[in-house]
Amino acid sequence: MSKIDEKLEAVLDQVLRRNAGELEFHQAVTEVLESLGRVVAKNPSYLENALIERICEPERQIIFRVPWVDDKGQVHINRGFRVQFNSALGPYKGGLRFHPSVNLGIIKFLGFEQIFKNALTGLPIGGGKGGSDFDPRGRSDGEIMRFCQSYMTELHRHLGEYTDVPAGDIGVGGREIGYLFGQYKRLTNRYEAGVLTGKGLVYGGSRARTEATGYGAVYFVERMLGTKQFSFEDKRVVVSGSGNVAIYTAEKVREFGGKVVACSDSSGYVVDESGIELDLLKEVKEVRRERISEYARRRSGAQFIDKGSIWDVPCDVAMPSATQNELTGRDANTLIANGVAAVGEGANMPCTPEAVRFFREAGVLFAPGKAANAGGVATSALEMQQNASRDSWTFDQTEQRLADIMRRIHDTCASTAEEYGAPGDYVLGANIAGFVRVAEAMRALGVI
Repeated sequence: MSKIDEKLEAVLDQVLRRNAGELEFHQAVTEVLESLGRVVAKNPSYLENALIERICEPERQIIFRVPWVDDKGQVHINRGFRVQFNSALGPYKGGLRFHPSVNLGIIKFLGFEQIFKNALTGLPIGGGKGGSDFDPRGRSDGEIMRFCQSYMTELHRHLGEYTDVPAGDIGVGGREIGYLFGQYKRLTNRYEAGVLTGKGLVYGGSRARTEATGYGAVYFVERMLGTKQFSFEDKRVVVSGSGNVAIYTAEKVREFGGKVVACSDSSGYVVDESGIELDLLKEVKEVRRERISEYARRRSGAQFIDKGSIWDVPCDVAMPSATQNELTGRDANTLIANGVAAVGEGANMPCTPEAVRFFREAGVLFAPGKAANAGGVATSALEMQQNASRDSWTFDQTEQRLADIMRRIHDTCASTAEEYGAPGDYVLGANIAGFVRVAEAMRALGVI
């Protein structure tokens, strides 16, 4: 693992000091700065005009109260966030996360990662992220609607198709996006479809958006495997999580000839040696919104395990697709001992720094989230294009664009790593390629 270049130590010290206690944000910034020593050695001008310091400081941080009333008439108060991190390449773009763990530090880490992820797509979108510590689990549709309406009542004044375009994330799917868009339309008296992405098809959504993050991660990893003359064909794959990203990762892996043998949620994980049955998984998680144990109860031969780690299950390819820091150094060592050949991050920063270091030192192919899971935001940008032109593309058209973008991201990361003397290091390649594109735009725009 790289160390921070001495020229960048003061930048990191300032970030740690000014953002005390925001550990996930510290982790995200440290990982990027570790990659930039080679860049500033080659091009010292990036150290001028506090350019790197500006990249590490959000342009705007919005925190607000979200009052709402439950079905029993009781008033609840949650906290809402939107961090508009960097708009050098275009309007802020990034999802909304509704989960009890949400705090400012997590939103800032996600927004910081989003800057470089969005830059890697090559599309004109800046980086931002938002959400709330609201927990939608166990809430009725009416309660979720009232919460979303209250949240948007404050957030709408900061949005616009040329300003800030949110999408979904953990806890925010098509239902929530619909409630949010409905309230935005009501408050603004404008049918501004391009202000939110992840919308339903009947009111301006894009085909393949639901599948995009999972499909995109598989396209990236398939391209990465190809550099070693491997593929998903006949490979055992473990995918953590069981939301959109995990489900559609599993679907695309199956299309490529692989077999997903395990998936999970916060209650535990299931192992299905026959291969995860996707129709049943979708019914349990998307339709019935039940725990993953229900899959094992209804699937002969499947086993539910409520203790331990899903990464104890031997596999050729691991796709962590649940949440940040879910795969630890211990898990990485277990996977390596069991012969894992590749790891592709479907979630945002799901591997701890120790785990990433172990994978890289062991020569495991490793696809970082800011590159591998960029398919979701790329397809959101394609949804923005369709909304702007009042057009609607077929599923195949959109998926082909997604596949092309993901393969191009892979090739950009690979060629950048090679250019900077670290062939095969996708972490370094992704960080440098994303940084250079944003930094060049910021230099062109002046000190703002």
